[in-house]
Amino acid sequence: MLEINHVSEKKETAFTFKRYEKKYLLSKEIYDRFMLAAGEYIVPDDYHISLVNSIYYDTDDYYLIRNSLERPVYKEKLRVRSYGIPEKDGVSFVELKKKYEGIVYKRRVQTTPVSAELWLSGKAPAPYNTQITREIDWFLRMNSVSPKVMVSCDRVSWKGRDDPELRFTFDHKIRTRDTDLHLYSGSYGNDLLPEGKILMEIKIPNAAPIWLAHLLSNESLFPSSYSKYGTFYKNKLWSEFNA
Repeated sequence: MLEINHVSEKKETAFTFKRYEKKYLLSKEIYDRFMLAAGEYIVPDDYHISLVNSIYYDTDDYYLIRNSLERPVYKEKLRVRSYGIPEKDGVSFVELKKKYEGIVYKRRVQTTPVSAELWLSGKAPAPYNTQITREIDWFLRMNSVSPKVMVSCDRVSWKGRDDPELRFTFDHKIRTRDTDLHLYSGSYGNDLLPEGKILMEIKIPNAAPIWLAHLLSNESLFPSSYSKYGTFYKNKLWSEFNA
């Protein structure tokens, strides 16, 4: 069983990111082989094992996720994230993710769960005035959004031994819910992945190293367009259509 590290606050927090992100759905057998082969090239990340909770915001007609699933050249998503279950006045992050031609740009603001809820609902201003909060405010003016789904997972994180900006995350036991959408309410929900499946995400700042290319080729691993929120949305549509 994974030992979950309930991170209250990271010592060195990055607030802007620019990178490629590639996702792969692995079986337990492939995961074990991948980790064995990658062992000499990777080391545990600073927060190696954690509980990750994210609340995704969208319009009432789910425009943002519908647009994302069509794989446009440019897309955006807005979420609030915590590591562990925070108190109402604990640490959370409002994140605006943009993807353009395969490159992910992420803007992140640290605040409390309650402050994030009030800000994103239009009941209070941004917690402070920065370039990033102004970008998020612009997004909020252009999109009438509200919380739609909470996604939680048990995450194991690694980084490159020679390149710490090269990161690997493995998400186990992904679960979702569309009620009680508060980070401080816990991480319960319905299982999203089939039994035994693990979602690997590789975050690449520049070009992938040769050893990684060989490893992926040897296992015949190809990127997937898998989206946690997207999968929840498609499952929700199927359930409602067949109700």
